[in-house]
Amino acid sequence: MPRLTDARKELRRAQIAEAAVRCFGRNGLERTSIADIIAESGLSAGSIYAHYRNKADLVQAAAREVLAERARVLGEYAASDTPPAPDELLARLIAAIDPAEARVGVQTWGEATTNPAVRDIVVDMTDRMRAMLHDCVTGWLVKVEHHEPAEARESATPIAHRVMALYQAELLYTAVQSPTEETAS
Repeated sequence: MPRLTDARKELRRAQIAEAAVRCFGRNGLERTSIADIIAESGLSAGSIYAHYRNKADLVQAAAREVLAERARVLGEYAASDTPPAPDELLARLIAAIDPAEARVGVQTWGEATTNPAVRDIVVDMTDRMRAMLHDCVTGWLVKVEHHEPAEARESATPIAHRVMALYQAELLYTAVQSPTEETAS
């Protein structure tokens, strides 16, 4: 059998992580088995285990997959000539919320209260997201509001914190309001 290239490995890992997000969103973290993810991805057990050791690795990968997309979008906003104001930034983030991803996020937060490995993932992901929001708000303060960079970095901290808190509240609201595929059918 031919060996997978690095690019193909990354595509396969993403395929598996996306299948895990769909399963976790539909069934919950606890009720999703590796067999469910195998069926959802259309891959073999060997292929799954060649890329991930266990379900905890898949939870981490799913969280990172979701954050990678947010990082890409926030990076584009921060680098633009006119980054969005905090209210507009929050509105754009809220508009991009996927209900399945919101359910996975909330379940992951719940698991983080009792599972140190998941807590580490959640803290890392939250810190990274807040840092990206900080960069975006700093860019807005410098490029649009014409603050000095040092002042902008300092002023951005509480603003980014509030944007993050409101975004997380919207994630929770979306997760609770959106039915899973099981209850929708």
